[in-house]
Amino acid sequence: MQWQPIKNLPSNWENLASSELPPLVTVWNEQAERLRSSGEFKTFMERLCREIAIETGIIEGLYTLDRGITRVLIEQGINEALIAHNPNNLGNPPIKQIVSLIQDQEAAIEGLFDFVGGGRSLSTSYIKELHQLLTQNQDSTEAKTPTGQIIRVPLNRGDWKKQPNNPERKDGSIDEYCPPEQVASEMDNLIQWHHQHRIEQIPPEVEAAWLHHRFTQIHPFQDGNGRVARCLASLVFLQARWFPLVVTGDERAAYIGALEQADQGDLSNLINLFAKSQKQAFIRSLGLSEQILSETRRAQAVIASIANKIRQNQSPTIPDRRQKVESFATNLFKIASARLEDIATEIKLSVQNLVSDAESFVVQAAAGDPKSYYHRFQVVETAKQLGYFANIRTYHSWIQLVINVESSTTILLSFHAVGHEYLGLLACSACAYHRDNTGEGERNISDIQALTDSLFQFSYADDESNLTERFKKWLEDVIVTGLEYWNKSV
Repeated sequence: MQWQPIKNLPSNWENLASSELPPLVTVWNEQAERLRSSGEFKTFMERLCREIAIETGIIEGLYTLDRGITRVLIEQGINEALIAHNPNNLGNPPIKQIVSLIQDQEAAIEGLFDFVGGGRSLSTSYIKELHQLLTQNQDSTEAKTPTGQIIRVPLNRGDWKKQPNNPERKDGSIDEYCPPEQVASEMDNLIQWHHQHRIEQIPPEVEAAWLHHRFTQIHPFQDGNGRVARCLASLVFLQARWFPLVVTGDERAAYIGALEQADQGDLSNLINLFAKSQKQAFIRSLGLSEQILSETRRAQAVIASIANKIRQNQSPTIPDRRQKVESFATNLFKIASARLEDIATEIKLSVQNLVSDAESFVVQAAAGDPKSYYHRFQVVETAKQLGYFANIRTYHSWIQLVINVESSTTILLSFHAVGHEYLGLLACSACAYHRDNTGEGERNISDIQALTDSLFQFSYADDESNLTERFKKWLEDVIVTGLEYWNKSV
């Protein structure tokens, strides 16, 4: 890739913005106020920042930690003794250095909150401060000699690069970043455009992706550019009162692929990745906030939480919101039911002359149906795979597409609430599984797999026409993935 000066936002940026996030933001803002009133908002943010700090080092390849230890560190704090039990410690730096690297990232995130709270404007001097903070416990970096030898060289913290830092791909091609002599002017252009975008109120997920990518195109520092880029994206989200950017090690390949596509002029995948990250952060935060609220043992906080819940339950707006989102759910339920009936018919017509006892049919239970509590096991297992709490006590409806062709495969859609408290946020999850019979019991169920990597969420704040189109697209992806699952078992 040959270096080119950075460019402003693409002309079609309005079409790249997420339609899912604004309604979800509305629901989260209300929950955040509840969390603040309990006095536990600080605890919540501390856990969230630890998660981001740990994941950043993993995706940068600074160290490896398994998922179990990562979760314990998030919940209990950064502790050397906990990391010492890491079975993946082979090849890692010393434990003390891992702790220092995580703490550097934590300090940088806290600095971003201070930056936003102080109402400061982004500048090149602040970016240099950020780099210095992020790398204060990193003494050196890799460099290649003219003969191709990889050596360690001292890291120049908090200042623009003095030498080119163009990486070589596996195929031998070179990615050219901004030449050192052009860095200052390119960074000035980046900052100027960013300030203009703030005035124009560019959606956060679009601006965060643009700022992150253009910064990486410049690659102004000797090392640590990825860490700084994600902090800059986080800054955009924090200024919108959203969440710091989390890109996990599991998403590394998709993240790099999206950046490479952005290098070719297409920001859409990076914007979608960032939007997905924020969506997951909102949903995860709703669950985490409920957990923290339930964990608090201080009498004053408990009383305040109970009083707040009573006020919410008595508020005429809560029933109204539930009624509205449930009307949305009813409409989506009908759309899904009709589409799955069409699929069942297509399957029967396709195989009726090939398999004598082939069956394909739809079973369903709307909210309030005596059978609506069925399939809890599958729904909960799917929620575990997607990392959220599925609340089927307050609202639940489901639709099954059962395919009995040589073996039995079921595709299950479940409409239910998200989080322990039902304040007007519903979701639809989708999974597929095998079973030995076609009854409605839950015995002999195996190989439950979520059919998407992100559940479909919606709230009372959604626009119905936009919601319907969004759901139809999601549903088609689910059906294709579900049929591929069935195909593997035939």
